[in-house]
Amino acid sequence: MKLSGNPSRENATASVRLWSVEPGRRPVERPDAVAREEPLEIRVRGQRVTVTMRTPGQDEELAAGFLLTEGIIQTREEIVEMAHCQQGEAAVERNVLNVFLAPTVTVDFERLTRHVTATSSCGVCGKTSIESVHQHFPPIKSQVRVSAETLCRLPELLRAAQETFQRTGGLHAAGVFDRHSEIIALREDIGRHNAVDKVVGFGCLSGRLPFDSHILLVSGRASFEIMQKALAGRIPIVAAVSAPSSLAVEFACESGQTLVGFLRGKSLNIYSHAERIRFA
Repeated sequence: MKLSGNPSRENATASVRLWSVEPGRRPVERPDAVAREEPLEIRVRGQRVTVTMRTPGQDEELAAGFLLTEGIIQTREEIVEMAHCQQGEAAVERNVLNVFLAPTVTVDFERLTRHVTATSSCGVCGKTSIESVHQHFPPIKSQVRVSAETLCRLPELLRAAQETFQRTGGLHAAGVFDRHSEIIALREDIGRHNAVDKVVGFGCLSGRLPFDSHILLVSGRASFEIMQKALAGRIPIVAAVSAPSSLAVEFACESGQTLVGFLRGKSLNIYSHAERIRFA
């Protein structure tokens, strides 16, 4: 499989000037860095399947993770080549990525585009959504267990590794850890779902999937979409520093995933399959 080069890490930020205002002090003008947000159009066999607002960098991982979690591909061998468009303005902006799949891969473009453009208020019930996901990704039956102490260490490790967040304060992060709290992959993005797609895409392109004895930690809340993407990567334990949604909890229960929320300091809440968490 051939890949085009990724933009440098510096492309994840943009330089701005601002006026800093603090109580009792005169406003001060100074330079600052903000997280870059730009569109990425993903094309499969020349046809647009989605446009997402993302932080530039690891575009191939983002595309691979998206295609895997949408059930379009199952292995990295099904991707023949990925390359940014080399024509017109898209070549300068690097905001169009072409994905070429093996001839054996069948793509239902109508279903894919219809699903991608749907929103959380589209009227499809939660049970129907879960059943649809399970047609591609069956529930997990992992026997892995981790200690609560290990889980409580992860947010600090995630934050310490967030280089762009430390500069901008404006990015979500997703990290895959092994059961000994070692970071396997960490990706940052303006979109929380994109960050998860990037770590799953990393696993796909590097041949490290399935992550069936690993932990996914996200810097925000746990949504249905994040649980779906974790299931596609076969991740048995998903932890979030914030709250889960009701559908995320329902999905985790039916998908055999352990869902942890409000992972802060030495406390945490377990919403499903608590048997995987050991306590002192």
